[in-house]
Amino acid sequence: MNNSWHRHDIETTLSHFGTTRNGLSETVAKERLITYGPNEMEEKKKKSILVMFLEQFKDLMILILLAAAIIAGIIGDLADTLVIMAIVVANAIIGFIQEYRAEEAMAALKAMTAPVATVIRGGVPSRISSAEVVPGDMVLLEAGVIVPADIRLVESSQLKAEEAALTGESLPVEKKTGPLTDSDLPLGDRCNMVFKGTVISYGRGSGVVVATGMKTELGKIAAMLQEEEEGKTPLQKRLGAFSKKLVVIVLIICAMIFGIGLLRGEAPLFMLLTAISLAVAAIPEALPAVITISLALGAKKMVKKNALVRKLPAVETLGSVTYICSDKTGTLTLNKMTVEEIYTKGYTYFPGDPEIKNAMPLFQALALSNDAREENGGALIGDPTETALFSAAKRHGFFRDDLEKILPRIDEIPFDSERKSMTTIHRTTEGRYISFTKGAVDLLIEKTYSVWADEGPHPIEREKILAVNNNMASRGLRVLCFAMREFNTLPERIVPDAMETDLTFLGLVGLMDPPREEVIKAVGQCKSAGIHTVMITGDHPVTARAIARRIGIIEQGAGDDVISGPQLEKLSLAEFEKNVEGIRAYARVSPEQKLKIVKALQDKGQFVAMTGDGVNDAPALKRADIGIAMGITGTDVSKEAAHMILLDDNFATIVNAVKEGRKIYDNIRKLIRYLLTTNSGEIWTLFLSQLAGLPVPILPIHILWVNLITDGLPALALSAEPAEGDVMKRPPRHPKESIFAHGLGVHALLVGLFMALIVLGIQTWGIRSNILEWQTMVFTTLCFTQLYHVMAVRSERESLFTQGFFSNPYLLMAVAISFILQMAIVYVPSLNLIFKTQPLSVFQLFICVAVSSLVFFAVEMEKWVRRLRQQH
Repeated sequence: MNNSWHRHDIETTLSHFGTTRNGLSETVAKERLITYGPNEMEEKKKKSILVMFLEQFKDLMILILLAAAIIAGIIGDLADTLVIMAIVVANAIIGFIQEYRAEEAMAALKAMTAPVATVIRGGVPSRISSAEVVPGDMVLLEAGVIVPADIRLVESSQLKAEEAALTGESLPVEKKTGPLTDSDLPLGDRCNMVFKGTVISYGRGSGVVVATGMKTELGKIAAMLQEEEEGKTPLQKRLGAFSKKLVVIVLIICAMIFGIGLLRGEAPLFMLLTAISLAVAAIPEALPAVITISLALGAKKMVKKNALVRKLPAVETLGSVTYICSDKTGTLTLNKMTVEEIYTKGYTYFPGDPEIKNAMPLFQALALSNDAREENGGALIGDPTETALFSAAKRHGFFRDDLEKILPRIDEIPFDSERKSMTTIHRTTEGRYISFTKGAVDLLIEKTYSVWADEGPHPIEREKILAVNNNMASRGLRVLCFAMREFNTLPERIVPDAMETDLTFLGLVGLMDPPREEVIKAVGQCKSAGIHTVMITGDHPVTARAIARRIGIIEQGAGDDVISGPQLEKLSLAEFEKNVEGIRAYARVSPEQKLKIVKALQDKGQFVAMTGDGVNDAPALKRADIGIAMGITGTDVSKEAAHMILLDDNFATIVNAVKEGRKIYDNIRKLIRYLLTTNSGEIWTLFLSQLAGLPVPILPIHILWVNLITDGLPALALSAEPAEGDVMKRPPRHPKESIFAHGLGVHALLVGLFMALIVLGIQTWGIRSNILEWQTMVFTTLCFTQLYHVMAVRSERESLFTQGFFSNPYLLMAVAISFILQMAIVYVPSLNLIFKTQPLSVFQLFICVAVSSLVFFAVEMEKWVRRLRQQH
């Protein structure tokens, strides 16, 4: 019975909980508080701050760097040790800050609960802390109250609840008290229940508490939120795989160097130290820092585009997304009911059409049979449907304040869920009376006997009007019928039977929460980028289908790609996963099902972005590869669970963020290509010099300088590269794509080998020519080959001459600074002592500059060959 209280009648429910309409006694309530515990969200034991900080060192790349730092310290290279440790600690601090902020989700969830509740204890109403509410308590509800627990309603007087945050339903839900027969009803259709954390928006009522704390629907979401672990981002997975390969490669290189040295007759200890030094040199120390800074810069740019990134790896994750699962209300739509169509005088019109201004009685009804009100600032207050009608009337020149001067309201018959209609009565200036009635088409049409027209009433054609209604409803519109009646004198009793009969039909009004204008274009851009957009909503299937087709998620004329929550519940996991990639819209889904959809797509190898604004979205937001919350309408819970927040609640912002994410990943690949090639060049240089029996070409301090300065500054500047022209015209990267894909690994090895051959050529020539400064020339040539290389790897396909030299001024600046610093090391006497360098002659410097440029032309040739292959 725990999940089916909506099926049981009131007396059965009261009997089960041993309570009455007068509530529990104080004694029984205290006993139950001990039995069931406080009505609060329970939190799992949090990690201590120390544990959270230490966990930042679990990453394999970080462990490799720590090992390198320790080894460097053992062999006496303290400079390397200090620099590497500084990088590792800086990365740990950034990761710790991100995780610490993520732990705030449960605090936000707890803040949603009501601080106080009004309960009946021993027949007397009393206000208590919501934490003291127990199962069986009789709770009083009225407009503005946050529901303190899950409650089976006992009384309802025009009661409506705002449940969007829990169910995704955009409109307030009208409540009643009778039992419901369907056992599989989703939360949004359990209209005899109200749920913890939702808000009473209209009317009053009372009910018996059936669940508290973690047993409530909100509590179940809290449990899912705590149990759901976040997966690693694509970049984290790729860097993890890269780190493993790096360990293997480094160990093989060390073993080979050590073995070659022993075969040459070198001392074992000397060769061990040489091999370890080479291993330290092989580690790209700057890589974690440069990637972190690159992501941080990307996050800063995204803020300017209204996308606030809470977790840095999410910046790059956007570029891998293959599916965007989007909440409908407030994300794809405006979260504002709007009049879309008007049927009157036998024709269908759209708002703004000048011809419908002649339908005066209809617009009088829209304005006057309405309880919405306008504040001084112009904001409308009231039921979303009524504010939409009020706005439509005002748009066409019918202002309620002016109309009430000639047609003042003197009485009304409130909306009733059985009649599904509302009537207001007004006095005319001639002393007669007129009533306006609005309500459900199927019920109200049976009470109408004529149709209003300019020349006078006509006989009604009910079948024609019902056909128009069905057509509107099939397109997802919520349809209201309007009618009127004139009286010379009013009946003695203002009751529905007397007032809502023999009516004159005025028209039908179709309403909808319309799509945002920019969403249609954004969905189209997602398609061209190979990204599938999926709608997940708590609304009805008809509404979901209509919106999905209107914005292009479902193609016009396509098959029925909408599935409802109850249908999804009946599918086995195997059946669902078989079809999940083809489903484009989900309606009436529960929070558990949103999570199931995300998991199913991930099980099929897809990278999923999930957008949402409600509490019901939080578990799926956390599970998704990237969770995107709404900044304006989103709940605190959804924001804390998400990786990114849209500051303008605009779905189109996601497209801009995806473009930025793809650009950032492209740039990260460029800087990885650059750094790996650099380290490859150093390794080949040291390895081949040993193999050829040459003296050690560069010293440890030279390696440190190259890795942190000549590598670091240009690599960082690569993160500022503008997006390439086809960034949103190519499909997402394959989820399992290696970081070495598309020739990156081969490029690093071969271009690194080419660098080494150039450097060793300079070394050989210098030694044979008896040039004393040969080692400085080798060091300088190595630096310059990397500066030429960074200019060539700005794109994997385009030539630098096509891109333009000045399209990334930051890179030019970084290259210039690196060049100046290298010249300082070569020509400043005090730095000569530190770096063991000697000043070069103009001729020697020219040789270094000229020979190094061969790398640039070689890489440009490689790109030219690649472009030729793509053309053919």
